[in-house]
Amino acid sequence: MNLLNSLRYLVALQEQKHFGRAAKVCHITQPALSNALRALEAEFNVVIVKRDRSFVGLTPEGERVLATAHYMLREETLLKQDLHGADTLPGGPLRIAAVPTATPIAARFAAMLQALYPDIVPSVLSLSSDQLEEGIADLTIDLALGYTERMQAHGARLMAWPQYTEHYFLVRRAAKLHPKGLQIGRKISWKEAAKLPLCLLTANMHNRTIVDAAFTTAGVTVRPVIETNAILPMALSVVAGNVCSVMPGALLGAVRSYRELEALPLVGPDVRTQIGFMSHAAARPSRALEAALALAQDSAWLRHAAAHSGLLSI
Repeated sequence: MNLLNSLRYLVALQEQKHFGRAAKVCHITQPALSNALRALEAEFNVVIVKRDRSFVGLTPEGERVLATAHYMLREETLLKQDLHGADTLPGGPLRIAAVPTATPIAARFAAMLQALYPDIVPSVLSLSSDQLEEGIADLTIDLALGYTERMQAHGARLMAWPQYTEHYFLVRRAAKLHPKGLQIGRKISWKEAAKLPLCLLTANMHNRTIVDAAFTTAGVTVRPVIETNAILPMALSVVAGNVCSVMPGALLGAVRSYRELEALPLVGPDVRTQIGFMSHAAARPSRALEAALALAQDSAWLRHAAAHSGLLSI
């Protein structure tokens, strides 16, 4: 049995939630994958995979093996880089996760990083804050862009690099098309906004917690007419329907081409939240992650992030 390959198959199975798909991404047959996992169970003398006609999940023992698999596969990658990559540019995969409201900035960051280092292959994932923080903790995520205010709950496990300040806008259909795309309109209070039909992120998203708290501070509560866990439906529901939405400035860049929209800065309260990159505090960074962290602190990149986060729009 090749232990590392078997661990690699286990990781693929957990990610794909399906034996056939996991085998496909590993470039092996499904029977070969199943046999490797059974050999892994025999090696450790525990049941790792809950089996039925389809993948059900991992046993508690399987979860422990999975955590070790992530660590060992990551260390294998770092060792190969140490042995063979000293004289080459940073390269390899880099998993970047972002809360939905920060995905436009994360995508810009990944594109700029890849342009600087063509051998780095970033993956940009949209995750809730809980999923993002869990991914950093178990080393399935290299770099996360999210709400740094939540770091206190995680003690010294996370390190952060501030990126920009999130500002909030009410986005609605404009009275008439504007030739230059989305425009920034007058200020509007959260209390006024509460009277409008709203599309908001779902309650499990930290952004929704922030938005609900702002409405509460304004002395009102809201019941959205549409909820979503993705940013595109937020924009399209305003474009195509009769609803408004509350969006942070980073999302405005994604909808600036819509001439039928306008964004009104929300005040009373004046809400500002800090967005930053986070990574595991104790884990040794790969060369790709080191390059990403250097870019995250670069003044030119930080100006670019600010210019596309709404900070320079009001």
